[in-house]
Amino acid sequence: MSAPSTPVRSIHTLAEILSQPEIWIACQRQRASDSAFKSAAARLGAAKEILFVGCGSSLYLAESAAVAWTSGTGRHTRALPASELLLFPKLCRLDVPDLHAIVISRSGKTSEAVRAADFLTNKQHLPTIGITCAVDSELAKFCDLTVALPTADEKSMVMTRSFTSMLQLLVGLAESQRGDSPSTSSVEKVSAALGSRIQAMNERIESFVAKHTFADYVYLAQGPFFPVVREAALKVTEMSCSYAQPYHTLEFRHGPKSIVAPETCLTFFLSDSAMQAESEVLVEMKQLGGTIVAICNRAPDSIRGYVDLLIELEANVPELALMAPFLVPAQLFGFHTGMKKGFNPDEPKNLSRVVILD
Repeated sequence: MSAPSTPVRSIHTLAEILSQPEIWIACQRQRASDSAFKSAAARLGAAKEILFVGCGSSLYLAESAAVAWTSGTGRHTRALPASELLLFPKLCRLDVPDLHAIVISRSGKTSEAVRAADFLTNKQHLPTIGITCAVDSELAKFCDLTVALPTADEKSMVMTRSFTSMLQLLVGLAESQRGDSPSTSSVEKVSAALGSRIQAMNERIESFVAKHTFADYVYLAQGPFFPVVREAALKVTEMSCSYAQPYHTLEFRHGPKSIVAPETCLTFFLSDSAMQAESEVLVEMKQLGGTIVAICNRAPDSIRGYVDLLIELEANVPELALMAPFLVPAQLFGFHTGMKKGFNPDEPKNLSRVVILD
C-alpha cells in the first residue's frame, strides 16, 4: 500500500498514549470519591450474572472486564456486541435470574450501544449500568446509573487511554465485590513502573518499527490477556491500515503457524500463570523464522535469545493489574507503524470517532 502524499499533521494520539500513567492516577482519585462508582458497586452486589456490552474497542473492553470479574469474583460473566442483542436477542439468554448489564461506550453516543441500553432497560427490564468517558451522555438516558471518566477522554479517534482507564475502573468494581478497598496500590505501582520507562519504551518501539517492514501482524495471548490482545491487534489495524489477527497462543500451532516467516511480526503477551507453555510457542515460532515481540512483566532467561523486541514492566502487582499496561506498547507499535506508512493516526482511514446510525 502506498503512503499518502499529504504530510502528517500534529498528533494527539501519541500524547494521549504517553499520558496514561498520570491519567490512571487521576482516574483512581476520582473513583475513590465518586458516588456513582460507589452506587454501581452496591447495585452489582445483587448480580448473580453480569452481561458486558460494547462495540469495537468497547467490545474488547467488555470481554476484558468479563475476564477480570470472573477471575476476581467467581461470578458468571459474559460479553456480547451490542448488535447481537439487537439482532438476535433470543440467543443472548436475557432471562437469567438476577442478570445485570453493563453497557460501555467512550462517547456515550454510539448508536448500537445506546439502543442496546434502551432495549435492556426498557424492554427487558434489566438493571443496567453505563460506563463512559462523557458526562450527561445519550447513554445515560437509558441506563439506571452511569459512571463517567471524563479525565480519560481523548481528542483522537482511536481509543487508547480511555480503554485502559475504563478497564481499571471495571476491575475496581470487581474488587469492591470482594470487600476489598479499590486497588490504589496496584494502580499506583503499574503507573509508576510504566511512567518510569514509557519514554524509553516509545523510543525503542519507534526505532524497531523504522528498521522492519512486515506483511503480517499476529497477536498472541491466553487467559485474561486474550481480549486485551484482540484490542492490541485492532490498534495496528486502525492506526496503520495493516491487517492483524489475534489468536490464543497455543492455538496458533494448529494451522495458523503456516504463515510464519521473517516478515511476520508475532507479538506475544506473556502471562505469569502460563509463562512456560507460552514461551515454548514463542521459541518454536522464532525457530520457524518469525520476528518476535514479547510483552511481559518479567521475562525468563530462556526466551531472551529468541526475542527481537522485549518489553518488560517489572511491577510487583497481581496479574490482572497487568492487563491495562500491557496494552500500552501495542498502542505505541500501532502508532509508529501508521506514522511510518504516512498515515495520521489522529484521523484513521475510513473511520469516525463515533458510529452513529440513522
